[in-house]
Amino acid sequence: MIYSVRGTLILMDAGIAVVECGGVGYRVQTSISTQKTLKLNSEVMLYTYMNVREDAMELFGFASKGELSTFKLLIGITGVGPKVALAILSELSSEQIAMAVSAGDSKTLTRASGVGPKLAQRIVLELKDKIRSVATTEGFDPGSKGTVIADTGNIPKAVAALAVLGYSAADVTPILSRLDPNMSVEAMIAATLKQMA
Repeated sequence: MIYSVRGTLILMDAGIAVVECGGVGYRVQTSISTQKTLKLNSEVMLYTYMNVREDAMELFGFASKGELSTFKLLIGITGVGPKVALAILSELSSEQIAMAVSAGDSKTLTRASGVGPKLAQRIVLELKDKIRSVATTEGFDPGSKGTVIADTGNIPKAVAALAVLGYSAADVTPILSRLDPNMSVEAMIAATLKQMA
């Protein structure tokens, strides 16, 4: 549908940004994290997701592809609609969500409005399954003649966390393999995202 919108930010309200593109103002629902990166009356670019229902068409916008990927993963979970997914992304960054899922920490997710203990546990369970399937299907780096992801230190945890953000193991393994395997998972994720940017 609509991949992204680029234009002048003409209005910002709680959870809403209006971006004017070619004379048309697009009302985009955003997370607080995305809103912190936006400046009124300046040019902005948001990656978007269009949600079509019987009674409404809604456009959701995100400052980064990672946040959009996390949003799509979240709304794919039973009981998590776009509003709850936005609430989670407003409370936690994509990296924090990835870390919580990797660590099996459902309590962190309950900080978001509308997320109770049962839903938080379901999110962790279902996203962990998705991480496992990504690791199984993409556990080999095609550029390294069949070398498996290094199973040392925190590298496998970092690969799993980055998979939640939409990065394939093949993309992140070359960067992670150059890092100290004893670094914290958070530091590995930050270093990898910095190099990929």
